[in-house]
Amino acid sequence: MSDQTRIVAEAVVEEDAPRSLGRDVWDQFTRHKGAMAGTAVFLFIVLAVIFGPLIHTIDPTYSDFRARNQGMSWAHPMGTDNLGKDMLAQVLQGGRTSLLVGVVAMAIAMFFGTLVGVLAGYFRRLDGPLMRLTDLFLALPILPLLLVIIMLFRDTLRSTFGPETGIFLLIVFIIGITSWMQTARIVRGDVLALKEREFVLAAKSIGTPAYRIILRHIMPNILSPIMVSATLGIATAIITESALSFLGLGFPSDFPTWGRLLYDGANFMTITPSRVFWPGLVLSLTVLSVNYIGDGLRDALDPHIRGR
Repeated sequence: MSDQTRIVAEAVVEEDAPRSLGRDVWDQFTRHKGAMAGTAVFLFIVLAVIFGPLIHTIDPTYSDFRARNQGMSWAHPMGTDNLGKDMLAQVLQGGRTSLLVGVVAMAIAMFFGTLVGVLAGYFRRLDGPLMRLTDLFLALPILPLLLVIIMLFRDTLRSTFGPETGIFLLIVFIIGITSWMQTARIVRGDVLALKEREFVLAAKSIGTPAYRIILRHIMPNILSPIMVSATLGIATAIITESALSFLGLGFPSDFPTWGRLLYDGANFMTITPSRVFWPGLVLSLTVLSVNYIGDGLRDALDPHIRGR
């Protein structure tokens, strides 16, 4: 057999070989230009906030009064604020807090949303009460509710866990427990369809306990919408935390987040516009990149789109 014939034969075999689900999802995800761009931007921001302080070693809390309200320079690439604090150091430090709030709050929301959705979809007797509870949370005005909860419990948690840790626990918890409703509805719909499938009915017929059916047959098949909701939940949590900080009800002024930097810089926009521009730009890029990643995951995990 000649070399050319062997190459053609190997190519035919590779085309006929069964493709794994992971490879199909990855191929579809990489074909989504917006998702790849969003992934690159998001990874750059994450790496910057993690390793950036190791390169840009200026203390974000250090005040150099002789360098107040400066513009961009080699010493201060993003300028300084009215107290002489380096803006780049504050943006990097604030990014750690904002991203951590987004991830932790998203995890809480995904846990409650998945739990409520699975229980409501699989157990008929729980469907009505849990869905009415979901409707109740959906009917609540979220932002005023968040403001009331923060005003009621902020001082108590500050005195118990400290000013930074107490506010962090309060913010991630209230964002998490007010963001699970959409995930619960999506998961419930998928579970209602899955529990009538043949493999679930076969597991029931041989006496498999309900918890084992949920863990081994239901959960692996609803990971796709949960992953998409998780990516979008990070963006929602970051925006909510920024809104609370911008209203002055988030973290203290000496503990920067992107929203807190916007709040502190709003009164100095005419003097140093960079105080608002840089944290606003990083916040916008983060939310936009996460949304593009969610769009790419949704398309990649959709079997109808993936099979085209």
